[in-house]
Amino acid sequence: LQPRDDARTRRQKVIGKVLELDRTLEDTLPYLYALLGVEEQPSPLQQMDPRIRQQRTFAALKQLFLRESLNQPLMLIFEDLHWIDEETQGFLDVLSESVASAKLLLLTNYRPEYRHEWGQKTYYTQLRLAPFGKAEAEEFLTALLGDTVGVQHAAPLQDLKHLILEKTEGTPFFMEEIVQELVEQGVLKQDSSVGWVVTHPTTALQLPPTVQGVLAARIDRLAPDEKALLQQLAVIGREFPLSLVRHVIPQPEEELYRVLAALQRKEFLYEQPALPEPDYIFKHALTQEVAYGTVLHERRKALHERTAQAIEALYSATLDEHYSDLAHHYTRSGNTQKAVEYLHLAGQQAVQRSANAEAITHLTTALDLLNTLSDTRERAQQELMLQVTLGVPLLVTKGFSSPEVQATYARARELGQQVGETHQLFRVLFGLRTFHQVRGEFLTARELGEQLLGLAQREHDPALLVEAYRAVGSTLFYLGEFGAAQTHLEQGIALYDSRHRHSHVFLYGGIEPGVFGLSFAALVLWHLGYPDQALQKSKAACTLAQELSYPFSLATAQVHAAMSYQLRRERALTQEWAEVGITLAREHGFPVPLGQGTVLQGWALAEQGQIEEGMSKIRQGLATWQAIEAGIYRSYYLALLAEAYGKTGQVEEGLAALAEALEAVDRTGERFYEAELYRLKGTLTLEAGGWRPETGPSSSQASSLKPLVSQAVVQEAEACFHKAIEIAQRQQAKSLELRAATSLARLWQQQGKTEEARQLLAEIYGWFTEGFDTNDLQAAQALLGELH
Repeated sequence: LQPRDDARTRRQKVIGKVLELDRTLEDTLPYLYALLGVEEQPSPLQQMDPRIRQQRTFAALKQLFLRESLNQPLMLIFEDLHWIDEETQGFLDVLSESVASAKLLLLTNYRPEYRHEWGQKTYYTQLRLAPFGKAEAEEFLTALLGDTVGVQHAAPLQDLKHLILEKTEGTPFFMEEIVQELVEQGVLKQDSSVGWVVTHPTTALQLPPTVQGVLAARIDRLAPDEKALLQQLAVIGREFPLSLVRHVIPQPEEELYRVLAALQRKEFLYEQPALPEPDYIFKHALTQEVAYGTVLHERRKALHERTAQAIEALYSATLDEHYSDLAHHYTRSGNTQKAVEYLHLAGQQAVQRSANAEAITHLTTALDLLNTLSDTRERAQQELMLQVTLGVPLLVTKGFSSPEVQATYARARELGQQVGETHQLFRVLFGLRTFHQVRGEFLTARELGEQLLGLAQREHDPALLVEAYRAVGSTLFYLGEFGAAQTHLEQGIALYDSRHRHSHVFLYGGIEPGVFGLSFAALVLWHLGYPDQALQKSKAACTLAQELSYPFSLATAQVHAAMSYQLRRERALTQEWAEVGITLAREHGFPVPLGQGTVLQGWALAEQGQIEEGMSKIRQGLATWQAIEAGIYRSYYLALLAEAYGKTGQVEEGLAALAEALEAVDRTGERFYEAELYRLKGTLTLEAGGWRPETGPSSSQASSLKPLVSQAVVQEAEACFHKAIEIAQRQQAKSLELRAATSLARLWQQQGKTEEARQLLAEIYGWFTEGFDTNDLQAAQALLGELH
């Protein structure tokens, strides 16, 4: 490296050297460049979901360390994990999984309150660093002050050691600071001929009882310019670059370097090598804490303000990397307007990184600060923006139907009506619609969806229309209005512009509109009787979600794909896609796709013979659903549970589950699976009466079974099948009509009504133009063969 190299050049040279050492690391180059702030523009990584980009950056760093460990053993040290940030913790989690097979020793230290997941690993060892015992403390003091045995003036030094041990109780940092304090007081002096000499009687010494007291005394004894600089640095932070110090502290450079060097000699600060300039760090967090506490309140506020202004000036080109720091300094300076501005920006940034807990912290802090300002239109506009931004991480982490989500969007709606901003009001109405829909309040969701569509049409905004069409289309699907649902969803898909996808995914519940529209279009098309087209839409949704790499959109697409395969009754693919969705949902803490995936996984297991495990999974998914107060899909999930009960012969339990499902249909209006509920009820009713129409005998054997089943049971089942057909025809749900007609035709076959059964089934079967390889159509075809 050359002295005149700028920061970018230096970093590029470092990366180049890395690649010279090992060309296998070339694939990591974009991520390492980005990490060091020297990525080329435009960078393809900028379009990548931040969470995926982060994971791949971690993988690049891990590969760098692991490859180097093949050349020579490495030791990596991470200190003070109790103050660790989310990203560093994420990297440590990734790295710790690979330590077992590498020549790499990972050393960390932390206070007891820190928690990690490494304890069960066979290659992890924990050493408790307790306060020194008497022998260790004496050994440590000997390292600091020398051995008193045979030394002139040994008795006073030995007495002083006893006093230090008594005061510090074996805490190393406390002992270090006590010794430094005594040196600065002149109590301890070093003589080149005899070593350390005690200049005062130990009985006259008054030592502070705590390490904080020692630090305060040491700080108080500093020269005025040294104390002033230390206090200023404590406000800047625990760690800081030299350039920031120069911007914050108006002092000649020569004088600044002199005082910094003095603070280093007295071990208040350490210098850390960095490019292109050194960084400085306080020796200990307590050192910064005590120094910060000695700054008068008004001066502290002024220094925070000056630090924030310096960051804005120094890093104007990369300000987005410093939103959290700016929010911190402006919050403590009392500049509420600036604090709210940067807390909002930091919150938005955290949402885009899928760091939802961090986003909630930033945004709720901003709202608390905003409440201290007078009630003006400007304040209402700011609160509206904060509330709608907060809604998205709450939707994802708390669940769409949580009370926190309702309270946030209800307040935002009130503010939106007050300030009259169309785009913000659109986001608020969308959030409220999502809340009511997930709770199963479909009529309210439909009303809000129509308001969204009206707003979007008045604005003539294609991006808003995409969101409105997918919102209304999904509600119509749940209501069983499949024709209208298809119209709305297809209009949204036609208007969809992938160029707007990045900004919109973080505004409307974390689900990318193209992925959402395609996923629901698949479900609608299956019901309408187009199973092949439905499968194409489902695959397109998953492909788009994979390309975009937004975690919540991807998990949602995956569990919807599992549902598409379940409707086709393809158990292996249902299980595969459900488990993929579950893994992603669990990794990111998404309760909605987690609950959906678990139910579908349970159905697939039950279909493959693992009935008890499958039923347990379905109940587990329903419990997750209940915990987040979700109402959507409840009738559908209960139908899957009823099917599983039927397989075990627990017919009464199955009928009870169907009764609960039908009650939910009447209460909520969720009718997309209503026809199937009645078909299943007819099937289980016959099974309860001793007749299994799905696997029953041919018509030639039917007469021998009739006496075993009462006429009332047969009539009740037949009525259920007719009801299912009638509902399916009203909804244009050809796939469900085919199922119901097949069940009724089989019953009629066993009653000897062969011709009626053939005519009924042939009519609906003849309507289909695709999907002939699906289980439902193959079953219908096989029965038609028997009926001819």
